[in-house]
This record gives sequence, C-alpha cells and structure tokens, in this order.
Amino acid sequence: MTPSPLEERAHVTPGGDALVIGPVADGDHEALFELFADVVGSGDGYPHAAPLTRGTFDATWVAPVTLVAVARLDQLLVGAYYLKPNFPGRAAHIANTGYIVDRARRRSGIGRLLVEDSLWRAPLLGFDAIQFNLVFAGNPARSLYEELGWRQIGRIPDAVDGGDAVIYWRRVG
Repeated sequence: MTPSPLEERAHVTPGGDALVIGPVADGDHEALFELFADVVGSGDGYPHAAPLTRGTFDATWVAPVTLVAVARLDQLLVGAYYLKPNFPGRAAHIANTGYIVDRARRRSGIGRLLVEDSLWRAPLLGFDAIQFNLVFAGNPARSLYEELGWRQIGRIPDAVDGGDAVIYWRRVG
C-alpha cells in the first residue's frame, strides 16, 4: 500500500514525549495563527513585519499551500510546517517550506521531527526538491538543515534588518 501524505504519523521526541504529526484541521487555524504571530513578533526566523495580520498569515499558511502539517503533544499544537511550490509552472516540482515550533518547546527535538516529516511527505506530494529562500544567517536551525543534507546555494547580503540570509536546496525522494 502506498503511504498517503495525509496520514497522521506518531513520533517520539528525544525526551520521550509522544508527538503526532499530521495535516492541519479546520479547528487548528487559530492556534497556528497565534504560534506564527509569536514567531513573527519575536523576529525569530521569518521576515514578516509585526504585528502579524490575518491576511499575511493566510498568504503564508493557508491560501498558497499544498499541505500544512501540525505537530501535537497531548492534542496541543506545538509546531507546524507548510509545503508549497517554490516556483510556478515547470519549476513547481521544487517545494518551499517553513517551520515553526512553540517557543517553550524549542530544543526538544520537535523541529527535527517536523523537518524529517516534511522530507517524507514532499515526494508523496510530487516534489523532488526543497528550497529555502531566506534563512537568517544567525538561525540556529542551519546546522540541522546542513546535517540533513541541504546545501547552501546562495547568500543574500543585508536581507533583513542588515543581516544576511542564506538560500538552501536539497533533493528529496
């Protein structure tokens, strides 16, 4: 039986917590908005300007996406990622993705599980590569991305608030 990109998958964090990652449900959007608003408000990894508006949230997490997956610990939404075409038309086989983890749950292995889950789901959705367009040069997740096979393919000087950003690419599937 071919696996479905829409199935829920059980994981265990390094600390032993049971985590479930699966497609976003209609009732998750408010919690996801609040989580993303916190990330945007702190300036921790997205170039969006605070305060986050519903329109900006929808343009990132709702309207243009192929899939949004959320991570739950005991039914509480603690992280998420999206997969969507990075480019239109003939280059739509290259995905773009973004990840968020609740501030209180960072450094617990949830981010790694989200990234690994996206690597599993991306080819099931027809993608053969994932590109990150703008990773802050100081983002601690860069070491994780590189460990999991992403290659730095470019650098954008003074991308956000004078800080550089990195462009990463990785084949999947």
